[in-house]
Amino acid sequence: MGMYEWDPSGLAAVEAITDHDSAGLVMLYHFDGFIDAGETGEQLVEGLLDGLPHQVVARFDHDRLVDYRARRPLMTFKGDHWAEYDTPSIELHLVRDATDAPFLLLAGPEPDVEWEAFAAAVREIVERLAVRIAVNFHGIPMGVPHTRPVGVTPHGNRTDLMPGHRAYFDEASVPGSAEAFVEYRLSQAGHDVLGVAAHVPHYLARSTYPDAALTVLEAITAATGLVLPRQATALRTEAMRVQNEIERQVEEGDDDLVAMVRGLEHQYDAVAGGESRGNLIAESQDLPTADELGQELERFLAEREGDGD
Repeated sequence: MGMYEWDPSGLAAVEAITDHDSAGLVMLYHFDGFIDAGETGEQLVEGLLDGLPHQVVARFDHDRLVDYRARRPLMTFKGDHWAEYDTPSIELHLVRDATDAPFLLLAGPEPDVEWEAFAAAVREIVERLAVRIAVNFHGIPMGVPHTRPVGVTPHGNRTDLMPGHRAYFDEASVPGSAEAFVEYRLSQAGHDVLGVAAHVPHYLARSTYPDAALTVLEAITAATGLVLPRQATALRTEAMRVQNEIERQVEEGDDDLVAMVRGLEHQYDAVAGGESRGNLIAESQDLPTADELGQELERFLAEREGDGD
């Protein structure tokens, strides 16, 4: 349908792998533009592409999929002329982990239009390249404190690959995303899919939160067998730095802000129960609303943005 084009050398590299490995490849995918609290998915994509050898396998037609008036690409003006244009790119990469094991990564801006055609194209790629499982990931804002372990919600038809994580509600209607829609269509077609959503404290949802990205990375490596120690180490180091900064700002905040964080801790611990701490969503009906957090949360976020973090 002209939705994408193959890169000849990248396609040949993947086909050489699949010709000798009947197990199939893992395909990770994430699209920017919808809910990604803590920049969870964005951190993972950047870490993988910056730190691992990779090559392009296929390129999607961004001119057909991206609404430029909704998300205007950056252009650079120098002196008396336009010198650069930040071209949107939705690309499929062949990546190698620390053991040289290959996997695929599909990433770029979320398509604004033609979701059905896009999902059909992704399915075509999955079948052509013998993908054994497709895994997507992102962060969602939750009423949880930053002082407790990051929880995750697995979804898809292979949640058995992430044992020990219970469902917190039976049904909910939420705005859709291309990422979720691809999972939905792949699952309908009988392909294995797994989604990993990290629970990010809602008062940090607009900030970079490495703890969430690290938790998702660990879940993905456990489920797929990929080996990514450098990415995990980098995220762990950054997570320690960010946690120290958050603690400093919370302690320097006013009493209402501190009380809000401590209240979330008490609610979390009450639900989790002592040493076996789980995730704070179910059972508690007393979580603060966005209106109740109001001025304190906005002040906290404004301070972080003002510091350039």
